[in-house]
Amino acid sequence: MRPTRPQKKPSKATGQIRIIGGRWRGRKLPVLDLEGLRPTTDRLKETLFNWLQFGCADARVLDAFAGAGSLGIEALSRGATQAVFVERSAPAAAQLKENLRRLEAESFTEVNCTETRTYLNTPQTPFDLVFLDPPFHQKLLPNTIAQLVSMEAVSRSSWVYIESEHPLPYEAPANWHLHREKLAGQVCCRLYQVY
Repeated sequence: MRPTRPQKKPSKATGQIRIIGGRWRGRKLPVLDLEGLRPTTDRLKETLFNWLQFGCADARVLDAFAGAGSLGIEALSRGATQAVFVERSAPAAAQLKENLRRLEAESFTEVNCTETRTYLNTPQTPFDLVFLDPPFHQKLLPNTIAQLVSMEAVSRSSWVYIESEHPLPYEAPANWHLHREKLAGQVCCRLYQVY
């Protein structure tokens, strides 16, 4: 009789994200315990959405490198009308779909389980608001920013939020005006508006 291999345990929802403003304010959603998944902290999220003020109203949102979808969900709670989430991890994407179902938000959201660069290779209608919070130290931002520009996924007056390691691993295009920035330990948060 052959020895049986130990079965890998499925990822479990061991954490949670909290929606801090808008129509779903106070709702808590489960998050899987996955390597590299680090949802934006409530403090940084609050700072970002204070910067944006009314930038979410009626916005079409892209949450690239979505992970738990914390930023895109927060934007929807605050008045965004459509959100596209891109997340390469199948378990994380499945949990995100389940959380959107809990919020009854499936009809105006889309979850793509693929690499962000693959998603951005197809022509896009410009987004009003883009969140870029990739895994750190993987040099993903330069190519992603270049794709956003070349595929015209952002246009004049679009907002782009970037959360990255410090020092900055990218250069913003010349027509991206730095609206606000914050350094929190080794994390740099920047909000740009496209001109």
